[in-house]
Amino acid sequence: MGDMGWDDVTYLRKRPDTTRVARSQGDVNAARRAGAPVDALKKTTTNKGHVGVDHQRIAKLDRENEVAPPPKVDMSVGKAIQQARTAKGMTQKTLAQTINEKPQVVNEYEAGKAVPNQQILGKMERALGVKLRGKNIGEPLAPRGSK
Repeated sequence: MGDMGWDDVTYLRKRPDTTRVARSQGDVNAARRAGAPVDALKKTTTNKGHVGVDHQRIAKLDRENEVAPPPKVDMSVGKAIQQARTAKGMTQKTLAQTINEKPQVVNEYEAGKAVPNQQILGKMERALGVKLRGKNIGEPLAPRGSK
């Protein structure tokens, strides 16, 4: 094999020095300590490139032209929930656990901030025994089968 001895090393593949992109200041400092060449490049592309100002303006106009925001629960319903709940000695948390909803949901209904959901209102009616939908809100819920 020629004049190579046991101590000679043959590299079959030697990786060329690849340039690495340093993500942090620590990487840059480590490269400087190791003696690697350090180039400062400024990133010039921005993430906003594909969304033009016109699109943002049009989207804003669309939002302004919406017909009406979804209706919120009437305050009379919130008051009825609160009165029935306190009459039964329940906290918002215990009512929420009874109907398998989060306490925040009960809070939003009582404050009149929630968009009414018929299923949730139905569960609250059954848990509290008070009508919360239709007319006669706040009256005791009639037992099933009788009207």
